[in-house]
Amino acid sequence: MKQVLVIGASRGIGLELVRQYRQAGDAVTATARGDEGMARLQALGARTLWLDLATDAAATALTGPLDGAAFDVVLLCAGVYGPRSGGLQAPTQGEFDTVMHTNVLGAMRVLPQLVDALAPGAPLPRVAVISSRMGSMGLRASPSGWLYRASKAALNSVLVDASLVLAGKAICVALHPGWVRTDMGGAGADIDVQTSAADLRRTLAALQPADTGGFFNHDGQPLSW
Repeated sequence: MKQVLVIGASRGIGLELVRQYRQAGDAVTATARGDEGMARLQALGARTLWLDLATDAAATALTGPLDGAAFDVVLLCAGVYGPRSGGLQAPTQGEFDTVMHTNVLGAMRVLPQLVDALAPGAPLPRVAVISSRMGSMGLRASPSGWLYRASKAALNSVLVDASLVLAGKAICVALHPGWVRTDMGGAGADIDVQTSAADLRRTLAALQPADTGGFFNHDGQPLSW
């Protein structure tokens, strides 16, 4: 039985990851920032913690609750898209702050709290951020959603720094979940949330120490930064 932490699990991919890990018999701790999300997670048998990555409280919110924890898998799923721009439309200050605080600053606040909450020894624990190929420089062919793209490119940078700090202690990767039929992805997306979550779990399980600091598609294929 693995010990799993899913941050940002009230809906979409995070919620489905919790469901699948629980169905596999794993012990899951999951965070949400609302009563409805907490209730959905509790119904799946997860231990729940309140966490809003966009608030200053996120910098210390997990320190006490995770004391003594030893997670085998950590997934940071929380994220927002922001304005659906098609070109160089400047975001408002509020839009910029919401997206960057949630997608980037949130990760920078939470990851330091996880350093002492990882299972020791072999196999090495897995730490993953749910990124997006929209943040890739090498794969980019459209400027749509440029604020979201900028935030995911920054998140990828944060992940690489975390992989350097946790070298030898964890395998740290950025994962593209695919274009998924969720509230964010929309009804016309390529794959359903069940397929995405199952692929992500398989990819995480198959990672090797040499993969740390990498960027991978949901099916395990390496992606260009």
